[in-house]
Amino acid sequence: MKITVIGCGRWGSFITWYLDHIGHEVTLYGRESSAHMQRFLKERKNNLLTLPESVKLTTKLSAVSEGEAIIISVNSQGLQKLMDELKPMNLSNKKIVLCMKGIEISTGRRLSQIAEESLNETNKVAVWLGPGHVQEFTNGIPNCMVIDSRDEEAKTQLIHAFSGPLIRFYYGQDLIGNEIGAAAKNVIGIAAGMLDGFHLSTLKGALMSRGTREVARLIKAMGGNELSAYGLCHLGDYEATVFSEFSHNRRYGELFVQGKESEGLAEGYYTVKAMVELAKKYNVELPISQTLYEVFYKGREPKEALESLFTRSLKNEF
Repeated sequence: MKITVIGCGRWGSFITWYLDHIGHEVTLYGRESSAHMQRFLKERKNNLLTLPESVKLTTKLSAVSEGEAIIISVNSQGLQKLMDELKPMNLSNKKIVLCMKGIEISTGRRLSQIAEESLNETNKVAVWLGPGHVQEFTNGIPNCMVIDSRDEEAKTQLIHAFSGPLIRFYYGQDLIGNEIGAAAKNVIGIAAGMLDGFHLSTLKGALMSRGTREVARLIKAMGGNELSAYGLCHLGDYEATVFSEFSHNRRYGELFVQGKESEGLAEGYYTVKAMVELAKKYNVELPISQTLYEVFYKGREPKEALESLFTRSLKNEF
């Protein structure tokens, strides 16, 4: 398959490396102003991997018109802006694969909704979600992930085309549940990092059981299957998000409560704001998201907030 990957961060560059590794013809696009892209152009590598010569590198967005599939891995809050840049190209008959997790803060839209509303109906939108870290994949450690789409044919084609020894793909059966679950797990990851920062890691069990139940309720209220929260998109991603040293969201939460600087904001920082808005819209209680929202956006003291959250959880688990 001829593929263009948009986004040269750690995940976009890994996807490029992986798809080339299993035999696809891959072009990686990055903005000319991107420091990541400039390094790839000069050295063909970042701190995690080296791209082989078979991978094409470009700073011209027009390269997307050449691929059968377009894989997007950018900041979720910037997806609409990217879609606006793609509109004049009048793309058609492409498979658009979103390899990112999040919810648009201003509208509460899932990322697949943004893409579908921005492109004509001949383009088929899918999501690629689930656990895994670049550091582990590039060391040959396999994992299982999910591809989901409203278009069954596109989903089947992508799963067959993208499966390899490193990644076994499962067929997603609930686009709403998979997207919401995947986005919400980043919020749980930040909360887990806060617990680590306060030396309260033993409370992660309570966090995980409470978090999964909360997210299941939201998924159901939005019209999805609540059992999706217990699949790879959410609970199945907890090991990689709640415990791993490579989890950006977990590390962000840990450093936050320690008063230390981190490498930029984690995706969960934005997602928690969107989760609170969805909770209001669908009349669902999301105490974990609400607590983190009050810490990040209202200045609530983190340790007091977490203690209050777990006191509540013990009184009313489900």
